[in-house]
Amino acid sequence: CSRPQKVCLCPFLPVHPLKVSTCLYIIQHPAEESRVLRTVPLLAACLPPDKCKILVGRRFSEDRYPELATVCRNPNTLILYPGAEATNLEEVAVMSPSSSIMIIIDGTWSQAKDIFYKNSLFRLPKQVQLKTNHSSQYVIRTQPTNTCLSTLECAAIALTIMEKNKSIQETILHPLQALCSFQLQHGAQIHHSKEHLLKNGLYDKPMPKNKRKLRRMELLVNNVKI
Repeated sequence: CSRPQKVCLCPFLPVHPLKVSTCLYIIQHPAEESRVLRTVPLLAACLPPDKCKILVGRRFSEDRYPELATVCRNPNTLILYPGAEATNLEEVAVMSPSSSIMIIIDGTWSQAKDIFYKNSLFRLPKQVQLKTNHSSQYVIRTQPTNTCLSTLECAAIALTIMEKNKSIQETILHPLQALCSFQLQHGAQIHHSKEHLLKNGLYDKPMPKNKRKLRRMELLVNNVKI
């Protein structure tokens, strides 16, 4: 895991990569590469190299990414991105058990939205979302809402559903739990979601002047899905 021995995460990774039939394509925003505590490397360490492929960038054209274009045109490919057009993954897994490729966008919500809507390739696969009330265990990074999950957590739940194997989620989340535990032991603080902070009067940053951002905060406080 390339971390100092004192906080090494290798003992918390599976001894052998998980055997899965689903191949993940992680579309990573360039800003995520520079984050020290990102989760995608932990996800990749849990899976065989041919089952977790990471592509970094903002724009993905068919000319520059012919393999990705082929993947997006594959009828068995799914893209994990919530929205009105998305079907719950559990339903898709029951109806179409043959699906074996999933695309996940890695970045902040605004970065993911930008990538999804500005790349026409990503609107070719069937759009799916997770129906879950789980709170994120990635407690050392602030999430927009109480139920927003990290890329690793989304992948763990999605693979568990696709592979019909509950142990997958536990195995993939194990190194994330260890990472957060180490960081908290060395001075990190638990980060509540922005939703939690706003509702409890704990948000200590200046309120945005941008009307769109201010409206988003109002929706969070009023339990409106955004």
